[in-house]
Amino acid sequence: MASRFWTQHSDSETEEESEVEDEVPVGVQDGGATAEAASKYLTQAASDSDDSDDQRRIVRSAKDKRFEEMGNTVDQIKNSMKINDWVSIQENFEKLNKQLEKVIRITESEVVPRLYIKALAILEDFLVQALANKEARKKMSSSNAKSLNYMKQKLKKNNKLYETDIEKFRASPESEVEDDKLDEEDEMESEIDDSDEEISDSEDEEDEEEPGDQDGAWETQKTKKDRLMDKQFLKDPSEITWDMVNKKLKEITAARGRKGTDRSEQVEQLTYLLRVAKTPAQKLEVMVHVVSAQFDVNLSLSAHMPIPVWKKCVQNVLVILDMLAQYPNIILDESGEVDENETQKGADYEGHIHVWGNVVAFLERIDDELFKSLQCIDPHTKDYVERLRDEPLFMVLAQNVQEYMERIRDMKAAARIALRRVEHVYYKPQQVYQAMKKLAELQIRPESADIDEADKEDEEGKSELKVVSKGPPPFVPTPEIVSRRSTFPDLSRTLMNQLLSLIYKKGDERTKARAMLCDIYHHAISEDFHTARDLLLMSHLQDNIQHMDISTQILFNRAMAQLGLCAFRSSLITEAHGCLSEIYAGGRIKELLAQGVSQSRYHEKTPEQEKLERRRQMPFHMHINLELLESVHLICAMLLEVPNMAANAHDVKRKVISKTFRRLLDINERQTFTGPPENVRDHVMAATRALSKGDWGKAVEVIQGLDVWKLLPKKDHVLEMLKCKIQEEALRTYLFTYSSNYDALSLDQLMSMFDLSEAHVHSIISKMMIAEELHASWDQPSRCIVTHNVE
Repeated sequence: MASRFWTQHSDSETEEESEVEDEVPVGVQDGGATAEAASKYLTQAASDSDDSDDQRRIVRSAKDKRFEEMGNTVDQIKNSMKINDWVSIQENFEKLNKQLEKVIRITESEVVPRLYIKALAILEDFLVQALANKEARKKMSSSNAKSLNYMKQKLKKNNKLYETDIEKFRASPESEVEDDKLDEEDEMESEIDDSDEEISDSEDEEDEEEPGDQDGAWETQKTKKDRLMDKQFLKDPSEITWDMVNKKLKEITAARGRKGTDRSEQVEQLTYLLRVAKTPAQKLEVMVHVVSAQFDVNLSLSAHMPIPVWKKCVQNVLVILDMLAQYPNIILDESGEVDENETQKGADYEGHIHVWGNVVAFLERIDDELFKSLQCIDPHTKDYVERLRDEPLFMVLAQNVQEYMERIRDMKAAARIALRRVEHVYYKPQQVYQAMKKLAELQIRPESADIDEADKEDEEGKSELKVVSKGPPPFVPTPEIVSRRSTFPDLSRTLMNQLLSLIYKKGDERTKARAMLCDIYHHAISEDFHTARDLLLMSHLQDNIQHMDISTQILFNRAMAQLGLCAFRSSLITEAHGCLSEIYAGGRIKELLAQGVSQSRYHEKTPEQEKLERRRQMPFHMHINLELLESVHLICAMLLEVPNMAANAHDVKRKVISKTFRRLLDINERQTFTGPPENVRDHVMAATRALSKGDWGKAVEVIQGLDVWKLLPKKDHVLEMLKCKIQEEALRTYLFTYSSNYDALSLDQLMSMFDLSEAHVHSIISKMMIAEELHASWDQPSRCIVTHNVE
């Protein structure tokens, strides 16, 4: 029995046309009242259709509507030119430019329509004539003259953008008009073809809905798609040859990307070809096309691949790796042209067999789709958590692909995959890494349990398989060779070191730079500030980062933010402020960390720029808390700026440590009424006012009242460190402000005022004396600080 699956499209088209021609309205053949009623209805419809001259209804696309609107606007401009109405010409010209933007957006083409170029050329000629006629210009009304001057400037500026197109039009205006007519005829033909397809599809659906035998028992009516698949599977696999599979594969791949092609049906057809592929190489070739077709299911850049399709795609790539492990002589290659009959060589062929494909590209696309899905899914829903549970599945695939690349000695590709694995681990603290490791172990156990149950119920399983899985068993069986479980070391640092050593040895410059930034980030969240700082300084990434791509710059900003937080937790205030000051200098912290799109009054973004910005956003689980970051930055600035302002109160050229902090302080001081603090900035400004007056107790109370400290793992240690730092800076501020009013200061009194130990106070004051910040000396017997008046 011949199958429609293996025949050309022309046969199916003729069958469908014959079915449509054979259709006759029910009841008309039988005669009687129904026939008379039908004839009356038909005559009534015929008389009604006389008024419309038997015109056929045409469904017009949005593209054609936009072109018609543009043509109408050009006609209005021509009419206004006849009566010399420049006010109307100006309005229609602006309207024409807006319509041009819509046309370009719909057509998704950079080529400007010829109609628009023709209008510009006509307008330019008419403007030259109007400017030359000085007598007519003098008689113009004020509004008309104003519009003429406006068009003189606007048209000159606008036509500069299309100079080459206007010159081409002026060189051969007749050919342009002929081309326009040809384009219009092509569009009309395409409209008719599309409408024919719609009519045939609707007729097919009506055929599907008709019941089979009305007298007999009820039967489930199969759709056209199911009937086609049944015919495919009825063909005996022994009758199918390599040439038939190869021919059908070419036919399916040729239809890929065409208008009206059902992409999910293509995947099903290719999956059927997998079962009847005659050689391992041919099966691998079909499998590569299956994965490519699955990627085509979602062609939008803004939306993500459906999650079930993504999971099937991962399993298919694992099957590809199984086949490559089973047949080591088959090599996936995309560098050169592969021989057409290469896949005809069987399993017993001993030489190398080259099949077109790239597993690394598949893995990177799978990773990108996972990243995109986490960008699109609402992070506050259960779906986001469920999607995160798929991450260990990707890690399994990445580990297997990396091992395959190392086996075939392609170390550069292995380094690229290692970087992908690093980018899934570097931002995870040890506790989160342990949770991912446990999740990977739990996901393996249910699968093994299911396999045991399947062994117990073998007979029932076989009978179910006959019903569920259509088609013949695979001609080339593929056992599971590649491991389906990922091996995670106990410590995330161990895994990072393994992957980074490979990248540093074999990776390219961009891969090494990104790996280094991930390493710095991971050291920073592991409380190892000095190692992270040394890596940054030795790599000199801060000198060249502005020349790298935007995603690497975002990673650099994230690493610097974490480095600043790590320095703050390690009580290194100056270093923390140095890391965070550049990020906060421009006021675009969300954009720099790719954690949101900020709207600015001074910089308008085009829709394309906004789309690119949104594609670069980090998923929610990778975000750095912006409130915590702002708190750390402003507190560090406060601890550095308050003593600095007290020391240089009378200096005209006083140095500024943090411009951002100074600006916020000026805004706060200009306020007539200052209420209780509400956000992070209010809290820090209130603490700054208290610290400037020497009231360190109130400053500590306000700073400790912030809610962000609960995000830190060692909250009590950080708050104690902050209290100590505020006491130290309060002492320094007090000495800067009031030392000139005293001849001597008692050490015991300073200890009681600022609740510090004798050694601590002695150390702070001695450092100030050595740095010549405080002009004084110690009087050891009296335990006093004797100040010196210096002018």
